[in-house]
Amino acid sequence: MTPPDDCEARVRASFARQTAMATLGVTIAHVAPGEVELRMPYRADLAQQHGYLHAGVVATLADTASGYAAYTLMPPGADVVSVEFKLNLLAPALGDAFTARARVKRSGRTLSVVTADVFAHRDGTERLVATLQGTMMALVERG
Repeated sequence: MTPPDDCEARVRASFARQTAMATLGVTIAHVAPGEVELRMPYRADLAQQHGYLHAGVVATLADTASGYAAYTLMPPGADVVSVEFKLNLLAPALGDAFTARARVKRSGRTLSVVTADVFAHRDGTERLVATLQGTMMALVERG
């Protein structure tokens, strides 16, 4: 699938309407055809009982990056929703900030397969803490 010329503008406009991302403090770091990188700072109010970023927040970060990576390759007028994903938690999500890097593995007319890796940043190092594989669906206007 050929990415629309305005894929970055479309991603940023859609992302700006995601109040959940604003609540979590997530920002867009990079957008290109088939890939998106999101960042967020650590917040103690989003941690679980051991002080690690909660798995649900890690999943949200990875899922959102994945959805927008797929969205970059969808036609104008389409929207995106997650159909399913599997998340592997590989290490405690402990860091000062977190990055989710998502990439499309296969983009189809309706379904796209994506992967995302989530990294924790601490003391100048980056550590892989989770990986996601998911399926995103294009919602296309029917007229």
